[in-house]
Amino acid sequence: MKGATPLNREAAPSAHEGPAQVPPRDAEPALDTQDRIAALESLILARLDDDKAQDVIFIDLKGKSAVADGLVVASGRSHRHVGAMADHLLRALKDEGYGKVRVEGLPHCDWVLIDTGDVIVHLFRPEVRSFYNIEKIWSVDSAHRAAI
Repeated sequence: MKGATPLNREAAPSAHEGPAQVPPRDAEPALDTQDRIAALESLILARLDDDKAQDVIFIDLKGKSAVADGLVVASGRSHRHVGAMADHLLRALKDEGYGKVRVEGLPHCDWVLIDTGDVIVHLFRPEVRSFYNIEKIWSVDSAHRAAI
């Protein structure tokens, strides 16, 4: 047809992709993925140490799970302590540019899960932590796995 505009046959970006982002030429190169994850792990562990978290455990999941590269499990002394640790950690993550984290369990503060994408943080009250015992799931020398 004369005067018709040709159709753009390229696939439209999905709602999750958004417009393509082109970094400016003079921008500093982004940290390597492993360096970024290591910095995230350090930030989380330092923040929990500052907030006097109890029984902090870091489980390295690199190459073991597609869910995350690391898992942090820690306890607080009470509902209020768990809530404060979660709040302080969320603020620190936001301040360092990790603002898009998912949070579950914050209203009750028995078990708060913070998913940064690369590292998942579980904050528990001690009774709840011992009941669920999620560290055992990732334990390599578990009696259950040895029996199989």
